Amino acid sequence: MKIGMITDSLGEFSVDDLLRTSAELGIDMLEFAGGNWSSAPHLALDELLDSNTARQEFLARVKDHGLAISALNCSGNPVHPGEHGRRHDAVTRKTIRLAGLMGVERVVMMSGCPGGPGDANANWVVTNWPAEMRAILDYQWNDVLIPYWRDLVAYANGQGVRKLCLELHGHQNVYSVETFWRLRDAVGDTVGVNFDPSHLMWMGADPLIAIRALGDAIYHVHAKDTRVDPTIAGTNGRLDHKPANALGDRAWNYVTLGYGHGEAWWRQFCALLRVAGYNDVLSIEHEDLLMSPLEGVTKSVRLLREVMV
Repeated sequence: MKIGMITDSLGEFSVDDLLRTSAELGIDMLEFAGGNWSSAPHLALDELLDSNTARQEFLARVKDHGLAISALNCSGNPVHPGEHGRRHDAVTRKTIRLAGLMGVERVVMMSGCPGGPGDANANWVVTNWPAEMRAILDYQWNDVLIPYWRDLVAYANGQGVRKLCLELHGHQNVYSVETFWRLRDAVGDTVGVNFDPSHLMWMGADPLIAIRALGDAIYHVHAKDTRVDPTIAGTNGRLDHKPANALGDRAWNYVTLGYGHGEAWWRQFCALLRVAGYNDVLSIEHEDLLMSPLEGVTKSVRLLREVMV
């Protein structure tokens, strides 16, 4: 296994400082964001698309620091109703095209979530009642999501990209093992999983069990932890819309590796990934508001060095 990092984890760093610091920390691979929900601070998407010279220079800078690129990331909602979705779809296709031009085999993203018929915003349906919830879900999957993904898979394959790695995330139609297989069965095995255990943790699933259920459909892995507050979650449940900086009031928070689940848990995580056939990058994603990005990434690297197989 190799240690990686999504570069937004050190989003305030310049490209040169990012590459130098990553090498000094012993990171092997970087996952660069191309846009949508990321400001893409380290990847000039249009410039790289327009110039082979710029692409070669960028790849050389990464390689000169002893690093490689694990994936490009364009997480967003390309099936959002209206202009928002069209913008995200455009960035998604640009990112896929750039991955093909640079020889990067994986693009990390999310499935997206449409609205219902005539809606202006996305609508994440998580209950079967009232009855219109079922009608909205049928519309989202059969009229929007599956046709969109069939087209996107064909586009990606045409660009030479055959691994679109979906993060199982809240407010997405694909947020669980079951919903992943529903989409995969409809559109084919270009679609795999970017396995991020932190989201399954707050949604109440067990990531260690989910690894077994996904097997070789795991194409890329994020290393991110979640701490669930047992008192708040026990009182109110885990569905929590309080702002991320209200740390003491939330049922759960994203934390640095080891601060939600201990080293023994992460040893099991890595071992089960290997049993499932995954022997690739663990891409650190720092979103812990209690620690500076550099401190959080440094601690995460240390933990992964101890536990990875």
